[in-house]
Amino acid sequence: MWNLVMSSDRQRARRENERTPPGEQRKLILLGASRNSADILDVVDAINRTPGRQTYECLSLLDDKESLWGTTIAGRRVLGSLASARECSEAWFVNGIGSPSSFWKKDEIIARSGVPLERFATLVHPAASVSATSEVGPGTVIFQNVTIGSGARIGKHVLICPGAVVSHDCIVGDYTCIASSVSIAGDVRVGSLCYLGMSCAVRERVEIGNGSLLGMGSVVLRNVAENSVVVGNPARYLRVRDLSERNDGQA
Repeated sequence: MWNLVMSSDRQRARRENERTPPGEQRKLILLGASRNSADILDVVDAINRTPGRQTYECLSLLDDKESLWGTTIAGRRVLGSLASARECSEAWFVNGIGSPSSFWKKDEIIARSGVPLERFATLVHPAASVSATSEVGPGTVIFQNVTIGSGARIGKHVLICPGAVVSHDCIVGDYTCIASSVSIAGDVRVGSLCYLGMSCAVRERVEIGNGSLLGMGSVVLRNVAENSVVVGNPARYLRVRDLSERNDGQA
């Protein structure tokens, strides 16, 4: 159930991370041209202003929506599709994909880029508090004022938005999106490809199944089955997410 990146993948990604010589800027490309990506650019700028941190030069954004090609997001141009990432072998990547309409196929969307896991940067805002005993997977972005507690394990390609709290010993699965001001108590298990809406709260030792959506402001006191949508305070089951749903695959 908990589709976390394996330790061998973490070690390989870490080795790739260490290949950038000290003081040299990494060339960075963002996958997805959305407001998430604009916010990630703010994270990059904050990292670049922090002495002693690895710095980045954001070159461009990539998105499969042709109407966005040639436009700009926060001053950076959208140059083409995700598949064009294959032509950028020297660049590092990070993704801004993860809206309520696309979170459940985030793995498929990222796979279109053909970028190996070890070429994804992990970005942590300088104003985040991340325990030294926690683990954070490749491609994950942690925004400002986020708190990650001791022993927490965060998977690959996770977005954790401003002000969220992931308490001690939690597990957050790969590709999950945690919106702003979410509070997750200790020992919670969040599956892969989930979306936790803004300001929702999850009681300690609860399990959230893969592919589930927690509505904005939900207070989750019980386990949530896979692919479920829950809403309210206390959270109540609303429906099973329609697995036949399709969208344009954008962030």
